[in-house]
Amino acid sequence: MTILKHELRQGRIIFVVWTASIAFLLMVCVSLFPEIKGEMNDVGDLFSSMGSFTDAFGMDRLNFGTLIGFYAIECGNVLGLGGAFFTSLIGTAALSKEERDKTAEFLFTHPISRVRVVTEKLAAVMVQIAVMNAVILSLSLVSMTVIGETIPWKEILLMHSAYFLLQVELAGICFGISAFLRRGSVGIGLGIAALMYFLNLIANMTESVRFLKYITPFGYCEGADLVTDGRLDGMRIAVGMLFAGAGIVIAYVRYCGKDL
Repeated sequence: MTILKHELRQGRIIFVVWTASIAFLLMVCVSLFPEIKGEMNDVGDLFSSMGSFTDAFGMDRLNFGTLIGFYAIECGNVLGLGGAFFTSLIGTAALSKEERDKTAEFLFTHPISRVRVVTEKLAAVMVQIAVMNAVILSLSLVSMTVIGETIPWKEILLMHSAYFLLQVELAGICFGISAFLRRGSVGIGLGIAALMYFLNLIANMTESVRFLKYITPFGYCEGADLVTDGRLDGMRIAVGMLFAGAGIVIAYVRYCGKDL
């Protein structure tokens, strides 16, 4: 477990910064709700009549005057984009940084197999994702308790579960890409996360490309769908986990045979 511990220690600063930033923004959003909930019904009526913009975010199906409706839009976007960017960054850097930082020569002079290296690096990525989500969920629930609102447990847990799965999927895909990189690239990780986000917006606005929701993990994280249906979309999640699994398998195959 030496590599796992080293990866967690090496990435602790970026982990703390991203986790603290996302959690802080969510807590701020939740704390603002009591002050503005009386005006949110009028805002919701305004947003629900804005055509494609309304369709893109599903705002016509959510009541902004309720905590869960407000949380799904305001906090959902923060958690979705913030979590996607973070996991894409650490996934893309996981394997490529050994060549980028020229530490591969040192690492592989030790009696350690490449399979073990890949496994422990993957475990480090997943541990960071799990801990980040646990911290963010806990602080969000504390914030709701502080403002005196009743916690909509089912919807909140569904939403956070969906975003956790989104992050796992993006991490798996980017982990596979990482095995092909030699210098690492922040832009690739951010680009993939942003692309997936905008593919979902396009799918929401255009019926003819609704199939894109099976390609982008944001397709099963729609707050409006989760609140309205009260469940996760099993088919979309299954497809997403296949993408994640494929990325991980590719990482093993590529990195174990790669000329370092």
